[in-house]
Amino acid sequence: MSEILVTGATGNVGRQVVVQLLATGAVVRASARDPDSAGLPEGAKVVGGDLSEPDTLEGTLAGIDTVFLIWPFLAPEGAPAVLEAIAGHARRIVYLSSSGVNEDAERQTDPINQLHADMERLIEKSGLEWAVLRSNTIASNARGWAEQIRTTHVVRGPDIAATAVIHERDIAAVAVHALTDDGHAGAKYVLTGPQVLSRAEQVHTIGEAIGRPTRFEKVPVQVARQQMLADGRPPALVEALLASAETRPESNLITSTVEEITGSPARTFRSWAEEHADDFR
Repeated sequence: MSEILVTGATGNVGRQVVVQLLATGAVVRASARDPDSAGLPEGAKVVGGDLSEPDTLEGTLAGIDTVFLIWPFLAPEGAPAVLEAIAGHARRIVYLSSSGVNEDAERQTDPINQLHADMERLIEKSGLEWAVLRSNTIASNARGWAEQIRTTHVVRGPDIAATAVIHERDIAAVAVHALTDDGHAGAKYVLTGPQVLSRAEQVHTIGEAIGRPTRFEKVPVQVARQQMLADGRPPALVEALLASAETRPESNLITSTVEEITGSPARTFRSWAEEHADDFR
């Protein structure tokens, strides 16, 4: 049986891809910088892997047929060498991208979408059979609010345009089909949740899940920048995130792609909040 490599396997989406692939009976290899502390399910073969050092990937990729790729960097430098290494072993790649990518734009509206657009172009030229999952805002991003909610019940931050937040389990479910089924070559799937929600609505929903009034308080971008830097976040990441806050256009886009591919409707943000309520208590 062919073996599937999952990169970013200890992250919120990657971990779900591993879990759901194993449930299908697939042979799964999961890459992690520190395999000993990965904490992945029994049945996954956990191996060391560092995408920042393409020369070290030979052992990670040996015997692999298909790769699920999450690119963890803010720029595509190094990606050509990684894709060359993947193409030396695998025949298929599934890439987690962003629903904000606009194919008609010469330049994207913010650095994160520009990164994904650049990565998509590199993958299309790689010679691999490919599929791209353009995900909307991932529900698990809300975990970044956990400490504020636990201590003050108020989330303070820049107000980003509302979006149809998607459960990471739904992204993973689509990824499993793209990784294991035929018929997805050349596909660019836009994945959303079933409801467009503002940040204030997301925070309110978490409050309902934990049984405590919780609210969102908008702060100026400059204040958010100072706080994020004080928290120790890398300056390049802070600027990329805040560029999205300032430039992200409003979107009412809701797709039915999750249900079309998996046979089950996309999960609501409320269901995610209820599943993860203990994180915020």
